[in-house]
Amino acid sequence: MHLFRSRVKPAEPAMRVLLLVCALTAVIFVLLITVYLVLSGLPAIREVGLLDFLFGRTWDSADPDDPRFGILPLILTSVYGTAGAIVIGVPVGLFTAIFLAKAAPRPLAQALRPAIGVLAGIPSVVYGLVGMCVLVPLLRQWLDLPAGDGLLAAIIVLAVMILPSIISVSQTALEAVPREYEEASLALGATELETCFRVTVPAARSGIAAAVVLGVGRATGEAMAILMVAGNVANMPSLLQSVRFLTTGIAMEMNYAAPGSLQRQALFSIGLVLFVFILLINILLSMALKSEKEG
Repeated sequence: MHLFRSRVKPAEPAMRVLLLVCALTAVIFVLLITVYLVLSGLPAIREVGLLDFLFGRTWDSADPDDPRFGILPLILTSVYGTAGAIVIGVPVGLFTAIFLAKAAPRPLAQALRPAIGVLAGIPSVVYGLVGMCVLVPLLRQWLDLPAGDGLLAAIIVLAVMILPSIISVSQTALEAVPREYEEASLALGATELETCFRVTVPAARSGIAAAVVLGVGRATGEAMAILMVAGNVANMPSLLQSVRFLTTGIAMEMNYAAPGSLQRQALFSIGLVLFVFILLINILLSMALKSEKEG
């Protein structure tokens, strides 16, 4: 036994060093990305003007005579699109997780779990293709629109895309709640439904909040799928009108923006705004989770 311990102990400092190196590597990559975005995005903001860039209503970077670099339509579209996807995706995902964790027959739950995993593994371009070929024509026909692509189609596609992560993480959190909590509630006369929503769900709120954070990150950073269903016109956001998100604005124009041009610098500025936007969302949600735990 003494020999075994003497062989294991020297490996512990090496593992700690390895873990420290991995952690520092991740932090360094984040810092490098942040510095690169700041250095690449600030020149355009300085030349255009911060207020004109953030609150300008016209984006026309390809005009050789009078280019416009106002990203307010893109910012509002991203905010509305993410909010709409969360409003649809979170209740559906949470109720599905509750059903699978607490109400579904065991064979059905075991059959649906791999299916949800498959949904999580589908490439975003496939979601966009299905949305473009199926959803957009349906919206055009049902709502009698000249074109079905727009903010509504993007919201629906994003809501479907965030469902797998919300369902999986929420289901895991619900199943981790100790059975004793539920048994105590049932013993006090509560029904199974009351126990689920008054005991189990509140006890799993931290995991459910983490699922919402993952959903927000997925919806905010998605580009390829909504590029195929949003219409990609930099209009002020309207539910049935073609719109452009921050991510799709970068994806559409980066390929043909000349190196060193103001257009290319403005695209990096959009990336910087998107980075700050996601960072603020994560900070606010983390603060909310921390306050709930302390409370």
